[in-house]
Amino acid sequence: EAAMLRGVALAVLSVVGMVGATAEVHGAKVALFALSPIQTHGAGLALRCGADNGAGLHNMGRFLHLQKGWSLLHWLHRRGRASIAGCLQSAAQGGGDVKRKNIAVHVTRSAETAQRKRHPWLFESDIRRLSHEGNPGDVAVVFDSKKQYLSVGLYDPYSPIRVRVLHHNEKASIDADLVSNRVRQAAMARDGVLPADTDGFRVINGENDGLGGLVVDRYGNTLVAKFYTSAWLVWIETLTHALVDTMGAERVVMLMSRQMQKLPPSVLMGYSHGCILHGPPLPDGVLTFVECGITFECDPIRGQKTGFFLDQRENRMRVEKISKGMSVLNVFSYTGGFSLYAARGGASQVTSVDISTPATEAAMRNFGLNQDLPAAGGRTVGQCRHIPVAEDAFQFMRDAAQSGQKFDVVIVDPPSMANKASLRGVAIKRYQELASLAAQVVRPGGKVVLASCSSRVSNDQFFSACQSGVAQAGKFLSELEQTQHAIDHPLTFEEGSYLKCMFATVR
Repeated sequence: EAAMLRGVALAVLSVVGMVGATAEVHGAKVALFALSPIQTHGAGLALRCGADNGAGLHNMGRFLHLQKGWSLLHWLHRRGRASIAGCLQSAAQGGGDVKRKNIAVHVTRSAETAQRKRHPWLFESDIRRLSHEGNPGDVAVVFDSKKQYLSVGLYDPYSPIRVRVLHHNEKASIDADLVSNRVRQAAMARDGVLPADTDGFRVINGENDGLGGLVVDRYGNTLVAKFYTSAWLVWIETLTHALVDTMGAERVVMLMSRQMQKLPPSVLMGYSHGCILHGPPLPDGVLTFVECGITFECDPIRGQKTGFFLDQRENRMRVEKISKGMSVLNVFSYTGGFSLYAARGGASQVTSVDISTPATEAAMRNFGLNQDLPAAGGRTVGQCRHIPVAEDAFQFMRDAAQSGQKFDVVIVDPPSMANKASLRGVAIKRYQELASLAAQVVRPGGKVVLASCSSRVSNDQFFSACQSGVAQAGKFLSELEQTQHAIDHPLTFEEGSYLKCMFATVR
């Protein structure tokens, strides 16, 4: 095996055209290969192969990565060396002559019940016993107390969610075909259901599209893939090829959750937040896309979520319909999504309030991109007076209420206020305060749009907080409509539900 590994390594070096490479092989363990700089992007390369227990080729495939986000597998593909890339990738995913050993996961009785109901998560506390310790991306086969098969998924020893379950009840192999099929199914589910003139939308909605821990959004010809688990790292090449082949994207950008970004470099396998998995670099880090005929810019690397709040599209469309001739206040406005829809709806004035100066500046640029766009009432978007304010939303509304300033429509769409269960009570009180402030600054008979994206606050808790907050302001809330996620954000399990929004009249 040692001779085989050394031969593969030297073959790769000769293909890439490296010089000065050295290798030491001791039994089945392959040491670090230190390589000189190469011409491609001026990056260095390191082959880190910590092979043991017959997993040498697997680890070689996992750790062949260029700096600056370029993987050697991708580099080889782009240079017509697909046969060698395929060999290494097959090894990295358990193919070829070296098979990865699946982990047998034995779970608690409560977890058995959840798995039979097709829940996509297994937490650390759900696991009674493992056959052996695994690495990120290892296939985990889940069994009940009678050693009967329940489900199969991908293992992550660094996450409280130890297994992202991809298939339940019937036995299935997790391989490139399964991943590619899930990507195609997600694409088909969105075919023909999105609004016209829209090239910004959710492509893969994590567990709800059968690919737990992975979110992919499309902005024009760019796909932005955000990873919430290290379990997918060893599968990135397969995912990237499936996304490009199915979606025809020019570029794929990789983002990582904050928890993932904190993992050791050895776990991240050379990948980094914002690296390019496919295609050319991002021009100035900014993308433009179209949503319902409105052009927006977004910054996927420095911005919120993947760069834009695509889940609020249908609610923005509702705001457009109630804005003709109105003065509109949009707090927590980010880059002006609701503001632009209000302007196209014929609003006379829109005030966009966000504590982030870069966000309000982006909102101004977005208005500039749409100056000549036709608006309701024979106007253009440019004829709407737009007032960007870089200020805390709570303080702005307190000051407006104290000064007697009123608006016809008030939109309150704050970021998540409960990123853990212990903050639920605090979040509910803050939602009450926001609803009270909105009621104080909206004209009698005016409309409020109140939203929450805190998954740990239920729909009933949020809507009750809104009613209570408006009552505290001495007003009456007449509910018009409750809404949830946009159509490209499907829901298949309770914990996946986070967005709720109320449209109401205040009297």
